[in-house]
Amino acid sequence: MDKAQMEGQVTSETISAQELLSQLRETAVFSQSQAADLACLDDVELVHAPAGSLLFEQGEPRLSFWVLLGGQVKVTKAGSKGEITPLAVLQAGESFGEVPLMLGSECAPASCSVVEDSTLVRIEADAFWRLMSTCPAVRGGVLANMARRIETYQTLTQQREKLISLGTLAAGLMHELNNPGAAAKRAASQLRENMTQLQEISLRLTDTPLTQEQKSCLRDLQQAAFNQQKNAALGSLEQSDAEEALTEWLESIGVMNAWKLAPILVAAGWVRDDIQCAQYAFPPALLSDALNWLGALLSNFHLLTTIEESLSRVTELVIAVKKYAWDGKNKEHQVDVQDSIHSTLILLGHKFRHKQIVVEKRFTPELPRLTTSATGLSQVWTNLLDNAIDASPDGGKIVVRTWVERNQVCVGVSDTGPGIPPEHRERIFEPFFTTKPAGVGTGLGLDITYRIVAGSYHGQIEFTSEPGNTEFIVRLPISE
Repeated sequence: MDKAQMEGQVTSETISAQELLSQLRETAVFSQSQAADLACLDDVELVHAPAGSLLFEQGEPRLSFWVLLGGQVKVTKAGSKGEITPLAVLQAGESFGEVPLMLGSECAPASCSVVEDSTLVRIEADAFWRLMSTCPAVRGGVLANMARRIETYQTLTQQREKLISLGTLAAGLMHELNNPGAAAKRAASQLRENMTQLQEISLRLTDTPLTQEQKSCLRDLQQAAFNQQKNAALGSLEQSDAEEALTEWLESIGVMNAWKLAPILVAAGWVRDDIQCAQYAFPPALLSDALNWLGALLSNFHLLTTIEESLSRVTELVIAVKKYAWDGKNKEHQVDVQDSIHSTLILLGHKFRHKQIVVEKRFTPELPRLTTSATGLSQVWTNLLDNAIDASPDGGKIVVRTWVERNQVCVGVSDTGPGIPPEHRERIFEPFFTTKPAGVGTGLGLDITYRIVAGSYHGQIEFTSEPGNTEFIVRLPISE
């Protein structure tokens, strides 16, 4: 059923407000009203709406104040991606529509559909303002309803913002976990191949009587592999040249798989002089086995290191998530601000890499811990860093610094983006204000940040901005 058909089911009649006095006094906002209070209304519209009909649709320019005499209606809001958010289900005796009128909206911010057959009074905008100016009893009820509904809507939207943030972090966490997981899986697979190769070579060497010189050479090579220290990484060009030179030499002395063996030896920091004992100790028939045995051994150590580092990365991520999620759940606790920031940086790591952003941490040693009963600090860092990432160009730089100032822990988050336009700076902490494209931001990130910092932690948040350098500074009292 299209909208025109649905509106066709709604009927209305013009009636004097005085005739509806007894029914209006059954509602919350008009419960204390007298006949004289309704004189300013003159005639009103009495609306009869069957279940399933639509009273008004989001985006309609005609705004009115509604009083539900009987029945039930539902108010919903459509998001930028078509998602429908239920805002309220209203029963007989309730009123609605005052919020967009009081906020000066130009069109309806939500839709209203009828759940049960309903009877309503529709008061046009001009009559609503006359009522608000002449009837204190009604004005008090309307303002109380408005305050409650704005608070409820902000709570719902803030919860949605937090869920969006959580979804972003969850997606990032899956990405972060996948990388070390895949690396560990590849290393384990290669390790299996190496173990098979080592077993085959060992059996061949066992079947061949080895001289004392050959045994000593293998023993020395093995000991050197066991004592291997991590070498400084070579540049791409240096590494390529070293691999090429070693490959040519290995091929010249008849070593099989020289192209595969040389990169392993170079990565481990071995050079030609380190393995020349094998050239002199082993005949050509055994030389390939001896050096490939060494290559498999060195490769195993490298693969085991990869697996250890991958598992350490997974553990680091799990610890970061735990710290982020915990964020102070008991009444009074101590907060390590730098540790909280570090956990958030880990969880947002994929975003930094995606835009090739350099993150510079300028942490103060032995920064005092906060003693507080507040929570939500991780959300503050997430919002500030997310905004910094969005503002930064590819290859940009984000600086996170901490310091102590007058019994306060201070945190600065700066980016190298284009800056905040002067005309937007006064509104930057307003709820629902955003400079991001439609559907990208809800305009609540900085509002939530401000509420947590100022409301929960009794701190301050401020910013400075110019092209190429925007910094948000959070100041938190060390103790409440």
